[in-house]
Amino acid sequence: MSSFVERLAAVPSDDGRNNFLDHSIAANAQRRHNLELYLSEMLDRSPKVLLLGEAPGFRGMRITGVPFTNRTMFQGPANSFGLFGPGKGYALPAEAEGVAAEPTATVMWEVLAELDFLPLLWSACPWHTHVPGKPQSNRTPRITEARLGTPFWQWLVELLGIEAVVAVGNIAHRSLLSSGVDAPKVRHPAHGGRSGFKQGLAELLEAGVISR
Repeated sequence: MSSFVERLAAVPSDDGRNNFLDHSIAANAQRRHNLELYLSEMLDRSPKVLLLGEAPGFRGMRITGVPFTNRTMFQGPANSFGLFGPGKGYALPAEAEGVAAEPTATVMWEVLAELDFLPLLWSACPWHTHVPGKPQSNRTPRITEARLGTPFWQWLVELLGIEAVVAVGNIAHRSLLSSGVDAPKVRHPAHGGRSGFKQGLAELLEAGVISR
């Protein structure tokens, strides 16, 4: 997984896109390490499904290095799937101190636990897109930015033997369609989307479109 993470780290940042995994600052080394740990833990669990979101949030993966996580998940016990938790090597960079927990990450893992469903989590654009000049903001990734991220989710599908991909929201769905993948779409859990997100996944599981 280290070669995958290094490829991801090699993509340059620009004025509206922060590659929080690159080698420009020392703190990014911890984020790279966290991501490699997560991908290795998931490889051991052989997930069948990839949930593809939009882009990391400035209170979430930008801080932790791991998709759909936040500061509090790294400071508590392992979750119901045995992921994260103490003693595994996950750690937060110093800048995480005092950063509010990203609520979307909390909702994501609550719903997955309720459904007893552990997919691989990733984003169409795996770098933090923000308003230029305002790094502590979130911005919907452009089509070109999502396209730049396409090879990375494709590599993960191959590396982990993923059988099905589900788009979480419209941006991810458009990215998949532009890549020739007609994947099912569920509601994004942000902004009051929890129940729709859970219902969408439950229906796909019940119909056998995806499996645990």
